[in-house]
Amino acid sequence: MKIKRGDLRNIAIIAHVDHGKTTLVDGMLKQSGTFRENQAVQERVMDSNDIERERGITILAKNASAEYKGVKINIVDTPGHADFGGEVERVLKMVDGVLLLVDAAEGPMPQTRFVLSKALDLDLGVIIVINKIDRPDARVYEVVDEVLELLMDLGASDEQLDSPMVFCSGRDGTASYSPETQGVDLQPLMDTIVDYIHAPEGDPDEPTAVLVSSIDYNEYVGRIAIGRIEQGELKVNAPVTVCDYHDKDLLKQGKITAIYQFTGVGRTQVQSATVGDIVMFSGIEDINIGNTVCAAGSHIALPFVKISEPTVEMTFSVNTSPFAGREGKFVTTRQIRDRLYRELLRDVSLRVNDGDTADSFIVCGRGEMHLSILIENMRREGYEFQVSTPKVLYKTIDGEQCEPFEELTIDVPAEYSGAVMEKMGPRKGELQSMDPVGSRMKMVFIIPERGLFGYKSEFLTDTKGEGVMNTLFYGYAPYKGEIPRRQNGSLIAFETGETITYGLYNAQERGTLFLGAGEPVYAGQVVGMSPKNEDIAVNVCKRKQLTNTRASGSDDALRLIPPRRFSLEEALEFIGDDELLEVTPKNIRIRKTILDHSQRMREQMKKK
Repeated sequence: MKIKRGDLRNIAIIAHVDHGKTTLVDGMLKQSGTFRENQAVQERVMDSNDIERERGITILAKNASAEYKGVKINIVDTPGHADFGGEVERVLKMVDGVLLLVDAAEGPMPQTRFVLSKALDLDLGVIIVINKIDRPDARVYEVVDEVLELLMDLGASDEQLDSPMVFCSGRDGTASYSPETQGVDLQPLMDTIVDYIHAPEGDPDEPTAVLVSSIDYNEYVGRIAIGRIEQGELKVNAPVTVCDYHDKDLLKQGKITAIYQFTGVGRTQVQSATVGDIVMFSGIEDINIGNTVCAAGSHIALPFVKISEPTVEMTFSVNTSPFAGREGKFVTTRQIRDRLYRELLRDVSLRVNDGDTADSFIVCGRGEMHLSILIENMRREGYEFQVSTPKVLYKTIDGEQCEPFEELTIDVPAEYSGAVMEKMGPRKGELQSMDPVGSRMKMVFIIPERGLFGYKSEFLTDTKGEGVMNTLFYGYAPYKGEIPRRQNGSLIAFETGETITYGLYNAQERGTLFLGAGEPVYAGQVVGMSPKNEDIAVNVCKRKQLTNTRASGSDDALRLIPPRRFSLEEALEFIGDDELLEVTPKNIRIRKTILDHSQRMREQMKKK
């Protein structure tokens, strides 16, 4: 017999990047008594990863729970960035309702639309939370209209169109039912969750069935599965069968060794859990996202969305520069291989294959951002390696070569829209819509993913840093033809040594430099960008020849232009097809694949 769990609510928080999901969860946890009064708690407690905290984005879906009036509220914080959209789809399978969080100034953004459409398809209850109403540029009433338009646009049911609205300031930890009244705490939001979101229901006497929606990994116990119990009861030491909706041949036996439930931001070990509970459990080795864990002897494969395929690949290889091994702790092929294959245990959207040579690996991901975060994580852990330019993955569909396309949404001050349109032409971007929003212009393009490589830094320059761009995977379509890559050549160091002010002063007349004085360089390293579409060799280690009439002190009078320093993403966007990015814990250096100058010239002559 089906029962309703009145003591439990499962909700996910969905929103665009930087609309305040994680900060709001902080407030909910603090006010529900999850932390002691005097407990020191860091801000954005759900963003546990260093990179998440620095960039202010959520990469991995996280679970937490809050107690309110005797009801346990399981909260899942979802990523808002398109490269991690696969995380979102899976997480929504575990919940009965969503908090749709919208910034009171920015309004609904592309990622809001993407995640909301998934929630509506699953017929989940929606609570609309207009956040950051204390912003000086908040336009609350217009944003409310935009959210309702979005719901109608996505074909929401009558019940979903009547979704309750709550007005919050996540930073202050306040909520109210009207934008006119200032809230005191988050009680209106908590009441709305308990009253409006359906309690999970199911039959505890049926055979057990748990859909694995997420995977964690622990050095000691191996893979840990996370999912919601759809029916039956899960017990420690109980024998289970693992099957899969998309893989009919999968049928293996196992035993649950430990079960955990979420309490606050921690986890508590339990002996059993029942219908509606979101649990973590260990004991089954090769368990994967999408598998169903059911009672031994039964075969209940629950339907599940397939994990989105990677669209971009890069080659990771052992560092072969003259400075190899100086700065990294893990530098060998075996160490890099082990680290990449270990990442596969956590990240189901990643693919790793052995490359053309013994010391290289082809790594495929969902976008430049997805792969750059893996590179950044590895570099912080002490790995040293080199990576090639990102390339898109092509597919043959009905005998035709197809490539991945993105839906690109651009929001810029109206005066910069011309500059954006100009750049979209050569990059094969097709304008879908163009709408003025106040003094800004919102444009939507469909563009090959190749066309976006290297565009972000150009875009920020063109819009004086005021533009906002967001992408969403659109699908595969026929190949669009050649897209010109970088228009600038490179300035290449001619010899190995240390950069000297005199050499840099002469080199800066040829282009923009990436290095300052007193930095080690090697022959073949890219030390700057040439304004022409050709590479230029420069000697940045050149010293001034001293004679009776030339004093070394006059070097001090030479004025150097401050060098341009690249972030990891900018460097990945910049490198050309004949260049590599050397990544170490201390530095990122751009280099030519062929370091020797004369050998490089011979290769260029052959191509011509």
